[in-house]
Amino acid sequence: MSTDTSAAPGPAAGAQATSIWEVARVAGVSHQTVSRVINGKPHVKDSTRALVLRTIEELGFTPNRSAQALAGGLVRSVTVLTVDTALYGCAAALRGIEEEARAAGFTVGISVLEPDAATGTQDVVERLGRPGAPAVVIAFETVGARVLDALPADHPVVGLMERPDSGQQQSGRPQVWIDDRGAAAHATRYLLSLGHRTVHHLSIPSSTSRLTQRTHGWQDALRSAGRPVPTLLDAGWTPRSGYLAASTLLDDPSVTAILCGNDDVALGVLRAAREAGRDVPGDLSVIGFDDAPQSAYLTPSLTTVRLDFEGLGRSAFGLLHALLEPDSAPAPGLWAEPELVVRESSGPAPR
Repeated sequence: MSTDTSAAPGPAAGAQATSIWEVARVAGVSHQTVSRVINGKPHVKDSTRALVLRTIEELGFTPNRSAQALAGGLVRSVTVLTVDTALYGCAAALRGIEEEARAAGFTVGISVLEPDAATGTQDVVERLGRPGAPAVVIAFETVGARVLDALPADHPVVGLMERPDSGQQQSGRPQVWIDDRGAAAHATRYLLSLGHRTVHHLSIPSSTSRLTQRTHGWQDALRSAGRPVPTLLDAGWTPRSGYLAASTLLDDPSVTAILCGNDDVALGVLRAAREAGRDVPGDLSVIGFDDAPQSAYLTPSLTTVRLDFEGLGRSAFGLLHALLEPDSAPAPGLWAEPELVVRESSGPAPR
């Protein structure tokens, strides 16, 4: 059976792209030998392998990865498992993974997990296409966390997680996360420094426990300052869920500051505040989380916590690359610390 990684040769006249056949002709070897070199197969003399590689470089030949897969050759690929590519954090992390993988010569596939997706070990493994295929799991929510736990212990996988509580990580898998807890505490303290008696919180769902790390950080700051901790409101992920959660809350004039679980929720709060006749930031301060691209262009522009999801994605792939190729992979990069970006939606407490 042929191991050719290209289509059969066509007419030479007018050819625009170098083919495996051209590499073989220039190197003076068979196209089967070129194919064996490309796919890392044995039984090729070192001198011949060096000649073929040099010819490939001189001609600028790029092997067709799809053809390599059909030929049974080595294809460097990774699958990303994620629930919602529309969420800003997931989309930005995915962009970072793809950029880093492409630079390392890997292709990236995406498997989107439905919220009620089956998460048994076999169900998850089947999503990867082939046994032992490396994976990155974006586990910012519950189903992603279940998928990460379902993969076999010896499977090459890295998880992007909500920061676990102390002692919570037990799988031993490589994981990366951002200090959401510290960032939320910092944002809450900022609002208190503006004179607000307390801060209300509209929470996104958690992947690791009943409360998100952003919620824990909000509680930490209020308790440390000796301020009352209001009732927590679950607000989902979307502008609509934020709008619905805030509509009743804003009937209370004592509510002067809200920390939102993400920027989409904050967008819904801004709409609810307008309908309730609450001036932002005159008598209501609103802070979001993530610094999605639209946040700087809302009216008023949104004060928010900037998180480096792209850097997190690049680092996640870097850890996976180190697992797969420990002798050749560069050290995983780092990601930026969270940053409070102060814009127009926050201000002093009303007198």
